[in-house]
Amino acid sequence: MVEKPELLAPAGGFEQLEYALYFGADAVYVGGDCFGLRKRADNFSNDELSTAVRMVHEAGKKIFVTVNALMHNDDIAPLREYLALLGSIDVDAVILSDFATLQLAKEVAPDVAIHVSTQASCTNYMAANLWHELGAKRIVLARELSIEEICVVRENVPQDLELEVFVHGAMCMAYSGRCLISNYLTHRDANRGNCTQPCRWKYTLQEETRPGVYFPIEEDGRGAFLMSSKDLAMIEHLDELAKAGIDSIKIEGRVKSAYYVATVVNAYRQVLDGALAQEFLPSEEQ
Repeated sequence: MVEKPELLAPAGGFEQLEYALYFGADAVYVGGDCFGLRKRADNFSNDELSTAVRMVHEAGKKIFVTVNALMHNDDIAPLREYLALLGSIDVDAVILSDFATLQLAKEVAPDVAIHVSTQASCTNYMAANLWHELGAKRIVLARELSIEEICVVRENVPQDLELEVFVHGAMCMAYSGRCLISNYLTHRDANRGNCTQPCRWKYTLQEETRPGVYFPIEEDGRGAFLMSSKDLAMIEHLDELAKAGIDSIKIEGRVKSAYYVATVVNAYRQVLDGALAQEFLPSEEQ
């Protein structure tokens, strides 16, 4: 028997937040109006974040805030203020990938847990242990890891270091989301939260000596999406992830609708509590 992992749901706005809680999420992750990686989401103003924290805590759940953009010099002063705000409204954790963010979080929001974003590309137990020594409570493992690799990480890190993985939703075609194509083509930086998802665009082939002559490249009848990875769906493998020692399973989708959040959270909740119930320790034994 193994412990049941936390079900972590996305909330791009208040409606998604309410549905995530209603359909059984144990925790939600949200973005404020700065330093997150989903500018197209509704996101939460500072006042709205405070309200969201109260709503989530009244429901007996946890709320994590994304602060995982790549930080530049001009970001340091406002980042300090923002992290202090997050500490003052009692968010449960910040999700970060930048060492400056970690350092400032420890200084100005010492009671807020530090979760290391998948953007940090943590792919091995030595890196995980280093993050832990620096103050991290949880690692969101790189999405490129196999279950076998996850098991090796779990076996070689302290038990109090939590491990989290994505189990459902969009998968960036670049390694751990570190993509430069959007910035190159549209001057909108994916690593600053403004990805235009050019990997999902349709493309044709043009031969150098035949300008204006386009050759279609068809993967199927819908056209060619040469760089777009398939979306993730691990609902049939939750028992394997739990046995591998995963503490939290994460659904992607802060730009998705409330209907999407409700449907996916409900499906994963039903599997965790129903079909796989025999795999997990009863609550009184955890």
